[in-house]
Amino acid sequence: MARPQIVSLSEAIAQIKDGDMLTFGGFTVWRRPMAAIYELIRQKKRNLHLVEANGGTHDDMLVGAGCVSIWESSWCGHELYGKFGANLARKIENKEILYEDYSHIHALYRLAAGAQGVPFLPTYSSMGSDILNPENDNLGKAGLRDGSSSHIPKFKYITYKEPFTGSEILLIPAANPDWCITHVHMVGQEGTVRVEGLRFCDEEAIKASKHNIIIAEQIVPEEYLRREPTRNLIPGYFVDYIVELPWGAHPTGMYGAYEPDGSFINNYFTSTRSQKGFDRWAEEWIFGVKDHQEYLAKLGITRLEALRANPALGYSSTLKRG
Repeated sequence: MARPQIVSLSEAIAQIKDGDMLTFGGFTVWRRPMAAIYELIRQKKRNLHLVEANGGTHDDMLVGAGCVSIWESSWCGHELYGKFGANLARKIENKEILYEDYSHIHALYRLAAGAQGVPFLPTYSSMGSDILNPENDNLGKAGLRDGSSSHIPKFKYITYKEPFTGSEILLIPAANPDWCITHVHMVGQEGTVRVEGLRFCDEEAIKASKHNIIIAEQIVPEEYLRREPTRNLIPGYFVDYIVELPWGAHPTGMYGAYEPDGSFINNYFTSTRSQKGFDRWAEEWIFGVKDHQEYLAKLGITRLEALRANPALGYSSTLKRG
């Protein structure tokens, strides 16, 4: 099996094609592959199909930039720094994007089924709720559940009378994205991945995906990671491309490395409530810098150092909060 390739961020993102289905590692405002999001926008990717356990700043940016045609998840927002994804909400209201709303557990089960190589997973979750109302099957109402796309299952779910107790149960279809992009703390030269702190549903998202881009704060020797194998997330044979990119999750946070940049995220939220506002913001922070290094230079070392975590605590002891 071929080793993963160590490439630049632009080279890795160039592998993603218009119309591909994407998912991402991390959770809300933690450990999102933000540098990759900026690069997807710079490369003007179009008609992307996002499927995630939950959304955040990253997918709201992709939607605002016109990169996304279908969004499937359970939630989108910025936690304390902006209650909802304004670009996603606006484009849904204007019928500029197709969306499919799942409960959090349903969205997770789609990726978990894909990771396990099974066509569905069963659950009782959300039975009796409007999540299961046929009127809320938006992809079905758009005529897209006809079997013509490998990305879209023929049914949003199926209610099944299981044979052991005779009770009704839901079958949630698997999702197998074309790509998962994950930002992590460390990766070995052969692709072994380590994440410090919470792993969220990264393992399911990575294993469900056909291809994986791992963006890491550091590339380290494989021998170092193999001293403590139980601390590692996945082995290298799941990984296609490796990118070394310190601060690549900014403005989201990295446990033990740096905090979310709350004022930056809040400024994004308040500045992009309209399309004109988003375009102005993107012109400054995405198109106005040629790459990640220029982005970091624009932020400045003082701002970045204020976010840096105390390694003994796992968080910044000096950052003003609230």
